Amino acid sequence: MKRTNPLRAALAGATALLAAGGLLALPAQAASAVPPGVAGGTAAAPVRAGTPAAHQVVTFFEEYRRAVLGTGDELPSEVRERFLTPALESRLDAWARQHDADPVFRAQNVPVDWSVQQVKEEYGFASVRLTEFWAGGGSQEVWFTVRLRDLKIVELNDRPAF
Repeated sequence: MKRTNPLRAALAGATALLAAGGLLALPAQAASAVPPGVAGGTAAAPVRAGTPAAHQVVTFFEEYRRAVLGTGDELPSEVRERFLTPALESRLDAWARQHDADPVFRAQNVPVDWSVQQVKEEYGFASVRLTEFWAGGGSQEVWFTVRLRDLKIVELNDRPAF
């Protein structure tokens, strides 16, 4: 007779249900019921990513945000170089010149919180939606395209690439 650990079985079942329902990528507001910018809203967001591509976007975004704020060990350009393709780097530099804003945040200021969810995966790429939350209460979506073979971010847009 095979013995199963009841706690392990319960955890595995709960994880499967959460993953199937997409609940592993809940926004921080749903998880904590504290609106962005309110008491403690400036702390780094926990990883809310259920897939490797979404996790990569969260990691990039957190490291880039720290670099922009001057609290990380790298410059923003160094973080971008590690995570983004050279072609995307070039397009983001052009976007920044045209819009006079940060090309990753798509704004002139830094979001106080964010949530991430992988939306689609096909032909070796994943489409990941990152929702930024601002101190004034607004939000904005930025869409990342991640190449799955090496988890390089190949595109960043205001709308999905596919």
